[in-house]
This record gives sequence, structure tokens and C-alpha cells, in this order.
Amino acid sequence: MIRIVLADDQALVRAGFRLLLDTEDGFEVCGEAADGAEAVRLALEKHPDIVVMDVRMPGLDGLAATRQITADAALAGVKVLVLTTFDVDEYVFEALRSGASGFLLKDTEPVELLHALRVVAAGEALLAPTVTRRLISEFLARPDQRRLDTSVLTELTDREREVLALVAGGLSNDEIAAHLVISPATARTHVSRILTKLHARDRAQLVVLAYESGLVSPHSRDR
Repeated sequence: MIRIVLADDQALVRAGFRLLLDTEDGFEVCGEAADGAEAVRLALEKHPDIVVMDVRMPGLDGLAATRQITADAALAGVKVLVLTTFDVDEYVFEALRSGASGFLLKDTEPVELLHALRVVAAGEALLAPTVTRRLISEFLARPDQRRLDTSVLTELTDREREVLALVAGGLSNDEIAAHLVISPATARTHVSRILTKLHARDRAQLVVLAYESGLVSPHSRDR
């Protein structure tokens, strides 16, 4: 059972998501929040698997709430899936930097929402590779954005760097295994070691790190 807190200041949006999730096996909505502060409180109280978090909310916004949740050791098992729209791309990247495990568009199809929730709950790929490239391409094009020092990757082996690049391309463990002609178990081991070596919370942070460090560029992969 995947337990979810819905955080959005629009009651109709929350009601729509709840209606969908309440009629789908394997999901339970354990709380609703109309602002970021309430989302943080419910995360601490309910310990859900995922908080579905809107960005623009009164008081404490979704990005600040995401930072609070992902920085709290008591909430280490709680993942955040951010809701956004294409006209606020910069918020998406900032959300990933804040520790969010991925994002959804508000007009996403129901089947895509359910899939995304299952993916995030399993700790797998965070978003579609084509969207990843668009968001990060626009982010890195801004002169005020700084790249991380590539020395953060020196702890990785050549194969681990290759795996990290594939993670940044949005590939799942099974897809990485097929691409490198290795077993899925070996792919999972590589990803786990990379997470440990880079002190990353999840795959979302690996994607941000891969792009910021320059290991991959927004146009280095076309799938």
C-alpha cells in the first residue's frame, strides 16, 4: 500500500486526485494539506510514502516545504513528488535540488499519475528524458547558474560514471542493464554504490549532480 499526502491550495485539485486514488488498488490518501506548513506537519504526523506537493501555495510554498521534509532525518523514507506547469520550469529544477524525487504536470493523464507514484515509491527513474533535457537545458543556459566541481565524481569508477550518465538520461535499472548488457542485479548494485559514494538521497539528486557537474549535457542523449 502506497500512502500519500496531497498538498495543494486548490480543493478541487486535491479532490480530483483523491477520487482517482481512492478507486485504485494499492493507494491510500492519508492526509490533505492546503499549504506547505500543513504538508510538513502531516508528513511528520502520518509518515506517508509520498507527498504530492504543489509549488505555489500560500505561506510556506512547496519548494520550502520540500526542503524541510527532505532535510529532516525523521522523514528519511518520505519522498516528494512535485506538481508544476511548464511555465514555471525553474521551479522544477529547484525542487529536484531541494530533494524532490520527481515531478508531475498538473494536466497529467490519470494513468501517468498512477505510474509516476509507483515509480517514485520504488525509487526508480524520476521523469521522462526529453523533459529532463528541456528543463536542465534552460536552467544551465542562464548565466547566473554555477556548475559543480567535477571533482565530486572522482570517487566513481569508469563504469559507475557510465551508469550515472544513463541514470541522468532517465533510464531505469532494467534499461541500464539492457544497454550495458549486464544483469539487472548488477545495474542495481552500481546505482546503489553511486548513491553511497556521492551521498545522494535518491536518483533525482543523481540526475541533478550529473548535469551540474557537466558529466552529461542536455543534448547528449536523444531517445
